Amino acid sequence: MSRWEPGAYSRLQQAALELYVERGFEQTTVAEIAQRAGLTERTFFRHFADKREVLFDGAGLLKELLVNTVATAPDPVAPLDAVAAALDAAAEMLGGRAEWSRERQDVINANPALQERELIKMASLATAIAETLRQRGVAEPAASLTAEAGIAVFRVAFERWISDPQGQDLRHLVRDSLDELRAITTGG
Repeated sequence: MSRWEPGAYSRLQQAALELYVERGFEQTTVAEIAQRAGLTERTFFRHFADKREVLFDGAGLLKELLVNTVATAPDPVAPLDAVAAALDAAAEMLGGRAEWSRERQDVINANPALQERELIKMASLATAIAETLRQRGVAEPAASLTAEAGIAVFRVAFERWISDPQGQDLRHLVRDSLDELRAITTGG
């Protein structure tokens, strides 16, 4: 093996997901992931702290995207509209990875510890959005309620997206779920 392999990150990520789907998360080792990717364990650990991080590595980028989108929304925009713009940006970021997202979620759903990690990630995203809304001058409890509702909208849309055999666009499903939330909160 050469010292530098192009595409090592994505190869490791793909190899790990394939093995998790084939064998299960718990039954897969880092050595097997590296071998499947044609790389060394050392290379694996240059990219990921542990085998869970393969599934959660993008959480930091997602959080940054959500926070930045809310923070840079025009001033007169309503808090829920700022969060809607952030969810739209997140949907666009994930939109091209439907099959990977579906398989990733299947692996998470099969493992209680990974489910807990996913819930913690979602709570962290809601906390970050709420803090950003507070920095924009949104008072409590409105900031927390808006952030939590936004994450709930995203989770519902995401679940619909990965289980949709027709392959609807995630952005469409986010907007549709947000419209549903608005309808039930306004009595319409």
